[in-house]
Amino acid sequence: MDITTTDALSQPAMTPQPDPLEASFEAVLRADEHAAKIGGLRTDVDQLKTDVGGLRARMDKVAAAAARPVLAGAAAGEPGDAPVAAAPEVKSFIEGYLRRGRETEVKAMSGASGPEGGYAVPRQIDALIGRSLLDISPIRSIATVVQTGTAGYRKLVTTGGTPSGWVGETAARPETDTPDFAEIAPPTGELYANPAASQAMLDDAAFDVQAWLADEIAREFARAEGAAFVNGTGVNQPRGFLAAPVSDYPDDMRAFGELQYFPSGSAGSFRTTNPENTLVDLVHALRPAYRQGAAFVLNSATLARIRKFKTADGAFLWQPSLAAGRPDTLLGYPVVEAEDMPDIAADAPAIAFGNFREGYLIAERTATSILRDPFTNKPFVHFYATKRVGGQVMNAEAIKLLRFSAS
Repeated sequence: MDITTTDALSQPAMTPQPDPLEASFEAVLRADEHAAKIGGLRTDVDQLKTDVGGLRARMDKVAAAAARPVLAGAAAGEPGDAPVAAAPEVKSFIEGYLRRGRETEVKAMSGASGPEGGYAVPRQIDALIGRSLLDISPIRSIATVVQTGTAGYRKLVTTGGTPSGWVGETAARPETDTPDFAEIAPPTGELYANPAASQAMLDDAAFDVQAWLADEIAREFARAEGAAFVNGTGVNQPRGFLAAPVSDYPDDMRAFGELQYFPSGSAGSFRTTNPENTLVDLVHALRPAYRQGAAFVLNSATLARIRKFKTADGAFLWQPSLAAGRPDTLLGYPVVEAEDMPDIAADAPAIAFGNFREGYLIAERTATSILRDPFTNKPFVHFYATKRVGGQVMNAEAIKLLRFSAS
């Protein structure tokens, strides 16, 4: 019997079949890895949302804090927020000097002057006083204010401009006239305020001593400034613009520093026919270059008279403000109420019109000094605050006066 043998190598190879159990296991592993990746991404997204939300909350707090002056202690925030520490010199000044009178600590922190001259308040409190002065003092808000590091301030101005001429392209350049100069040195004086608080109030942690002190000083300074910038004599105080010499000559004929006045046409009153035309003449007496930024300055009693004036077609000359924070207008120009301006009376310059940023200069030392005095008026503690301030007319052409006189 024949037996046929076949070479095993000649047989086709058998394809291995995948193990179903192993394939299922690998699929499960891949699914788990995919799920883990998705879970990790979801966790990362959630963490990113949390971080963005926290960042937004912090930005809102910073914006809210920037909108108000933070002087000391903790800034207002949500319940549970960590307190925001004040600058060391501010905290030392308030808690150490104002409340307790510890002068050594303040001197070491701020390098202020000695107790004989008071201590310079930190710039945060000084800035708050400055902002309050700008809001309260009417003339300061429209005049030019310069900060100086010394008691005096001087400025040179030309009287009549710099001469010039016309020449051809190759023509000789003849010498022009030399301009005339005048020196402005605003008279200065020491402005002071002396508010008092009991020691019991200072010991009370709920008493906001820095806000109270800044407000008291600012109000006293603004009251004294308002009177000096209008009627100051120039002796140990600023020289007010109404204290400047006046004449009825036009700009090119008056002496340097003289203000031009216009008569109302009647002693102690407006003229009887078309009184509103007097205000129109006053406005156009000011050169066009100065009218941009000009304003009327007068007190409330005078403004009450003017608010009743109407044009020929029945429209009021005075117009109320249409937006918060914007002044009322008279003939299209802002109205600044300064109660130190005189009432309407015979020969009284009761109305001023001009560009005070060009016309009036205020020079002041930047630092306010405070001397704590617990001895003079026990049981009260006085805070003697001082600041040097000066002022005078800088450009007489930029301010015009309406004097209630016949001529």
